[in-house]
Amino acid sequence: MARTARTRPHVVAVLAYDGMTGFEAGAAMEVFGYPWPGLPQPWYSLRLCAEGRRASTIGGGQLRTDHDLDDLARADTVIVPSVGDVTQPPSPAVVAALQTAARRGARMVSICSGAFALAGAGLLDGRPATTHWQYADRLRDTYPRVRVERAPLFVDDGDVLTSAGSAAGLDLCLHLVRLDHGAEVAGRIARRMVVPPHRAGGQAQFIEEPLPRDPDDDRVSASIDWATAHLDQAIDVATLAARASMSLRTYQRRFTAATGTSPARWLTERRVHRAQELLESTDLSVEQICAATGFATPITLRHHFRARLGTSPTAYRRAFRSQGA
Repeated sequence: MARTARTRPHVVAVLAYDGMTGFEAGAAMEVFGYPWPGLPQPWYSLRLCAEGRRASTIGGGQLRTDHDLDDLARADTVIVPSVGDVTQPPSPAVVAALQTAARRGARMVSICSGAFALAGAGLLDGRPATTHWQYADRLRDTYPRVRVERAPLFVDDGDVLTSAGSAAGLDLCLHLVRLDHGAEVAGRIARRMVVPPHRAGGQAQFIEEPLPRDPDDDRVSASIDWATAHLDQAIDVATLAARASMSLRTYQRRFTAATGTSPARWLTERRVHRAQELLESTDLSVEQICAATGFATPITLRHHFRARLGTSPTAYRRAFRSQGA
């Protein structure tokens, strides 16, 4: 989605609620509110919003803010960092504020169990969404109209985005910066926070299992590292399986168990991601980028680029390079 020029800051509202830990809200506040030097202008304008302008945190803390749910309803992006209790629906006031923001066209975002608040407001009906793997079944059972996806670190459904556990909220926040300002800006913030700008794979690699870690995972990991460094080559799943010294069927099974996605899908996503970086940071032609990212033809590159980003490589470059990204 191409970013349009703004004459005012993009307002990001983060919901504060009783029983909050502060980590998830803090991650959003760090990304969207900290005055990092050298950022594009206008940058985001952050609002920490609470019902009654007050919230209590775990550990006995008391939070006071200048912003209430009316400010949240007027924001451009609304972030719900978890909920206090997944067994309880959001308050009527929170539901009303979320619904008002959505009707206005705000971008609605949840972190971890915050998906329960969006679902409780009816904003996830008929949509794909994710949450922490421990809550996925409860979300599906409580809100059967939500298309719950257990594997991804986050799900981008356009104007509604949901993330998995707490740390995945940081992945999603950086993804929002990438959408708005491009990969280079998101990468700069990630480096300053000492985190990767993009984590491959999904929640499957973090789910608790009763069995010890399979040593085959190390071979899968090594094949991923090799593929990331050699995207310009004609790599396919059989190549990766051979690098890991596994049969094709075993490799596909082990890869999916370790990352939450298939080898073919991961490889295509990595190539599209690399193409984004080259479009933003170089003057290489689409044909040259095709060769550098391992796509068979420019037509194939354009197909996968549009399927994942909803735009063409040329339009993507024009949108982000024109902003100085």
